[in-house]
Amino acid sequence: MTHPSGIPHDLNLTEERPTFVTHLECAMTGEVYEADTPHNLSRVGRPLLVRYDLDGVRKALDKAALTARPQDLWRYRELLPVRRNADIVSLGENFTPLVPLPRLSEKLGGGEILVKEEGRLPTGSFKARGLVMAVSMAKAFGIGHIAMPTNGNAGAALSAYATRAGIRTTVFCPEDTPEVNISEIALQGSDVYRVNGLIDDCGKIVGQGKEEAGWFDFSTLKEPYRIEGKKTMGLELAEQLGWEVPDAIFYPTGGGTGLIGMWKAFDELEKIGFIGSKRPRMIAVQAEGCAPIVKAYEAGEEHAPRWEDAQTIAWGVRVPQAVGDFLILRAVRESGGYAMAVSDAEITEGLAEVAQTEGLLLCPEGAATWAAYRRSLAEGRIGKDERVMLFNCATGLKYPLPRAEQSLDRHQPIDYARFG
Repeated sequence: MTHPSGIPHDLNLTEERPTFVTHLECAMTGEVYEADTPHNLSRVGRPLLVRYDLDGVRKALDKAALTARPQDLWRYRELLPVRRNADIVSLGENFTPLVPLPRLSEKLGGGEILVKEEGRLPTGSFKARGLVMAVSMAKAFGIGHIAMPTNGNAGAALSAYATRAGIRTTVFCPEDTPEVNISEIALQGSDVYRVNGLIDDCGKIVGQGKEEAGWFDFSTLKEPYRIEGKKTMGLELAEQLGWEVPDAIFYPTGGGTGLIGMWKAFDELEKIGFIGSKRPRMIAVQAEGCAPIVKAYEAGEEHAPRWEDAQTIAWGVRVPQAVGDFLILRAVRESGGYAMAVSDAEITEGLAEVAQTEGLLLCPEGAATWAAYRRSLAEGRIGKDERVMLFNCATGLKYPLPRAEQSLDRHQPIDYARFG
């Protein structure tokens, strides 16, 4: 099959391309680890980052070459860790659109508002980006059994990609995880269990079971490759904006993999000559009922202690403690950004406001970024002329929606004036 442009639709999956991974590096100490072998955390218990020969990438890839490739995640192969075509596991990870919110911008008197609409990805969320990369690397390493804690969408993405790769998966979810996520995970081939606790309690089960059950731990940032998948958000949005970056990015932050990944992407893009030194201010958005990063940011701390009794309707950011907390805080501070928390009431109101004004159905986590932007604009933390990017991390259709109460009895006379 060929795209109307004449470009084969699967070119990025089938064309052999040079690879440039050189090593892995502890994000805390800089200690070097060998590439092409499975790793979890570093010796000091911190995430590992994938490093590339960026001079080599600069010589091998230019902007013109990208225009001759299909618009999907695998377009950036030179900046990704998967070396062999045969190891790529794909369900069609196309570019996600940038959706402007012109009516809301006019209403608030702000600058350009763009939503990166990640709900168009396979399994309906941006978790597909990280998990497609991590599962492809697991396939390359010959890993046969993966386990992971999840608040829902990550487990769904893992289940889909691992099943496609022929890898067994076991997933643990908090007991109040939405039924749609549990059913999706199970239907796509995983063994899924509800746990009477939060996501970090599920993570303890995964960590403790590594030796006895023989699975590989896929918890957030406890393997190196989800960051590499999530960084494609930064690569993609820069390209979509003509190799510019927005003034600010509002990102719903739980484990923070995407925020960390985008910050890494911008650094790599500058080093290969695709963008300049400008960076967006990175704004980590959390819920008031679970805001460990916000608390650490405001206290000037490098690490965020566990948030007790975490509660919010935005399940995706209900992460009481993040192993990459220092990386999130580092990106926020280096960019001149900030961390802020919004209430569940603001999230609910924001979801309705965007849907009823712009016709765009956000997920609760995406609505949190809108609420954060709205308040930031009112408080003067964001300028009225600034271009901002909000991340809607999943389709709103995967979440409970308010019930529509109006009805008609077709057997009774209808007063059509009510519709006038």
